[in-house]
Amino acid sequence: MRLTSIDSALRQLERQFDRLARPVLGDAWAAMPMDAVRRQDEILLRFDLPGVDPDSIEVTVDRGVLTVHARREEPYTEDESVFVQERSTGDCTRQVYLPGRLDADGAQAAYDDGVLTVRVPVPASARPRKVEIAKALSK
Repeated sequence: MRLTSIDSALRQLERQFDRLARPVLGDAWAAMPMDAVRRQDEILLRFDLPGVDPDSIEVTVDRGVLTVHARREEPYTEDESVFVQERSTGDCTRQVYLPGRLDADGAQAAYDDGVLTVRVPVPASARPRKVEIAKALSK
């Protein structure tokens, strides 16, 4: 089973784009860091979303693509004057292409301490199993 965020060639292109675009466009284009772990009965995805209001997070699955969308805002009052702003704000979206054999309808998500955890079950039919070898009868 293969779980990819995007192909390696596209991933390299995305890194290069981020490196070149960040000085011009700011951190709004920064990727949402993610870890993906394959377990026997599930795929576990963890996304770093520090400072994000949980109500702004949206997780959808459509035709094998899991999409995470979040928004981080930093409200300033009229009497505040920002002189350094290095933390990215605004909308951030990340898409992960899921293998077709996963149970996307059973996906669950939870947000705790700035980390969004998404669990996608692996049906029993898609799990590895041992195949017994029949022994030939003696002639």
